Amino acid sequence: MPKKTSTPNFEAALAELEQLVEKMESGNQTLEQSLKSFQRGIELTRACQEGLKEAEQRVEKLVQQNGIMAIEPYQGNDST
Repeated sequence: MPKKTSTPNFEAALAELEQLVEKMESGNQTLEQSLKSFQRGIELTRACQEGLKEAEQRVEKLVQQNGIMAIEPYQGNDST
């Protein structure tokens, strides 16, 4: 029976993804290890995208509950 890979929360997925990228960039992995890292990276990226999507939906719902119907995109403090 194959081992099922768990889906961590957003912060854990992002941290694991960063570690995988560092490992892969080091060039010290075999081809097989790199392929496994890449596959896990895809899974983690999807988990992060889902987490962001869910957070966005929760924010929209909260804004609508407070009677504000116009949702404006975030414009960070970009000093460039």
